[in-house]
Amino acid sequence: MCGIVGYIGKRPALPILIDGLRRLEYRGYDSAGVAILSGGEIAVRRSVGKIAALEAAIGPAGVPGTLGIGHTRWATHGRPSEENAHPHRSGPFVVVHNGIIENYLALKKRLQGRGYEFSSETDTEVVAVLLHNHYRGGDVRRALAKTLAEIEGSYALGVLCVEEPGCLFAARQGSPLVVGLGVGEQFLASDVPALIAHTREVVYLENGEVAVLSCDGIKLTDAAGKDRRVKSCHVSWDPVSAERGGYKHFMLKEIHEQPTACLDTFRTRVSREKGRVILDDEVGLTPKVVAGIRRVRFLACGTSWHAALVGEHMVERLSGLPAEVDLASEFRYREAPEEEGVLTVAISQSGETADTRAAFSEARSKGGFRLAICNVLGSSITREAADGVLYTHAGPEISVASTKAFTSQLTALYLLALFLGQQRGRLKRAELARHLDDLVRLPALIGKTLALNAPMAELGQRFARSRGCLYLGRDVNFPVALEGALKLKEISYIHAEGYAGGEMKHGPIALIDADLPVVVLAPRDGLFSKIFANLKEVKARHGIVIAFTDRAGRDLAAEADHLFTVPRTNPFLTPILLAVPLQLFAYHVAEARGHDVDQPRNLAKSVTVE
Repeated sequence: MCGIVGYIGKRPALPILIDGLRRLEYRGYDSAGVAILSGGEIAVRRSVGKIAALEAAIGPAGVPGTLGIGHTRWATHGRPSEENAHPHRSGPFVVVHNGIIENYLALKKRLQGRGYEFSSETDTEVVAVLLHNHYRGGDVRRALAKTLAEIEGSYALGVLCVEEPGCLFAARQGSPLVVGLGVGEQFLASDVPALIAHTREVVYLENGEVAVLSCDGIKLTDAAGKDRRVKSCHVSWDPVSAERGGYKHFMLKEIHEQPTACLDTFRTRVSREKGRVILDDEVGLTPKVVAGIRRVRFLACGTSWHAALVGEHMVERLSGLPAEVDLASEFRYREAPEEEGVLTVAISQSGETADTRAAFSEARSKGGFRLAICNVLGSSITREAADGVLYTHAGPEISVASTKAFTSQLTALYLLALFLGQQRGRLKRAELARHLDDLVRLPALIGKTLALNAPMAELGQRFARSRGCLYLGRDVNFPVALEGALKLKEISYIHAEGYAGGEMKHGPIALIDADLPVVVLAPRDGLFSKIFANLKEVKARHGIVIAFTDRAGRDLAAEADHLFTVPRTNPFLTPILLAVPLQLFAYHVAEARGHDVDQPRNLAKSVTVE
């Protein structure tokens, strides 16, 4: 949610802030603003809508100054309006904030009783007023420490004080914040893409840390003011990779990046010569540790939850371990009993998903082992993982609708399942080698599948005005049906549902008529006869069948209204190939309907609040 940028240095701040905000547009927002220290005062400019509206509000003259903060807001408290847009000001302070201040109403009531006035409906303004209230004797650090001690909830804060013109203050608790290190200049952002055009040396703030940025560097403390060691890391992303590269939308670009994302996820982790998966340096799952694992538990939300559902099949069949999948948002509240020998795997593209992060932390109290599958180096969930991180190496994913992160997660889950099977002695070398051969061939097969882009564009035009869509799959491909339906509803705003084929008779069959397109995932696996029977049930009720298979035949050709073929591969990898045309179909339907594909309404890239 939301986006924060900040700059202190010798260059004009405004162009850097605007550029950084543009690079964070993918997170979703409804208003934007900047604050710049200019001529001994802090100039604040805000507007509702896109960054172009903010630039118009600023005007062609701009705002001079070399210290500033900027923000894109996604409404949580108060409607989208200029008054509710960030930054917020009180006295000498200006504040931007991501997250939620849970006790803001009580704080606001108390501060109003002391005579302070509020001009917005937001929880963020309380932070600015608290800073003002605690500002005594010109000590910003003391005011910040006292403020942080009072607020409850999650926050990533950027703070300016007119009386401290050489400093940019930042604090983090439960919401991501990263500092970019430069020479004679420093940068602040809620996500790395805002920084990589200027620096690749970054410091990820930990929960409870406060940073003071100056032209000379960064000082890091805990909330009480005790010094912390600054630990920087190098980000390898190329700035060009955060641009569209000639594609009309980031989503289309990222769909076409999937062969590379898949390859990068496994390339250093398999040895075909030895017939082994090599994860030993990344995860602490030695044969001795694995011998103590009795069950695998996946925690995830949204698209990552769909990936986990596929991973459940992979782990059970390839390693022999029982597996289960929990929606992270529900796991925290069902009071699962403590038990030994559980490997808890948290899956998150951003590593900042609030529900997954909280559930993963909750799992810590229940014992066992903890592993993360994530795409973002140094994110909150990766730091919570006691037994290692399996990074997906998909590179920055800008579009709100996840595509390459999903297929990279499936690739990582396949590696994990093979590794567990290897460590437990369940997979013999020859069998494991066959699985690895299939994996190595996968990027080329994804490339071939992308040839369906043109047919999906035609199909998208054909069904752009449909009132709804039903997706059917079975076994390991049922989660792909869920994901296909999610993609369509996310960006086209057409209602769609994914169902296990065997469940169609338990309700969804009532929806089928001559106007309803039904997407059927029908690879010729062990359950082909079952899904084919479901397909015929749809046709018997005059439904429109859009079928995807890995081997066409007269039976499918006779029944399907639209039939498409993906390459044939290992059944555990087929979900990756089937996901690709479903992504393309959703993209082209949304594009035909004239929607903002990369930034669909009401959605944000990183769901950092409950």
